[in-house]
Amino acid sequence: MTIDLLVIYTTRLEECRAFYAGLGLDLVPEKHGDGPDHYAAAFADGGVLELYPATRRPGSGYLRLGLTAPAPATGGRTPGRHTLTDPDGRTVVLTVPEPIR
Repeated sequence: MTIDLLVIYTTRLEECRAFYAGLGLDLVPEKHGDGPDHYAAAFADGGVLELYPATRRPGSGYLRLGLTAPAPATGGRTPGRHTLTDPDGRTVVLTVPEPIR
C-alpha cells in the first residue's frame, strides 16, 4: 500500500506554499473545473501533496508529516532529522540523508 494523495487545507495558503517549497517540494498552481486555486507537488513514487485553501472545508488540524529529501533540495539543510513547524502549526519531520559517495 502507498499513499497516493495527501491534501492539506489551510487558511495560510501562500505561507504554506513557501514553507513546503523551501523543503524542496516543487509546488505548481492547479485548478480543477470550478474548484479553488491550489498547489500540488508530485513525489518520486507518484504520490501527490496538495495545498488547498480552507474555505468550504475546515483547515487540516493537527498532522505530523514526515518527508525525506536530498540535501540540495532542502535549502542547504545538513544531513539528519529536522523537526519543523509549518505556518499552521503542523509538525513536519524532514530527514536529509547522508550523501551517497
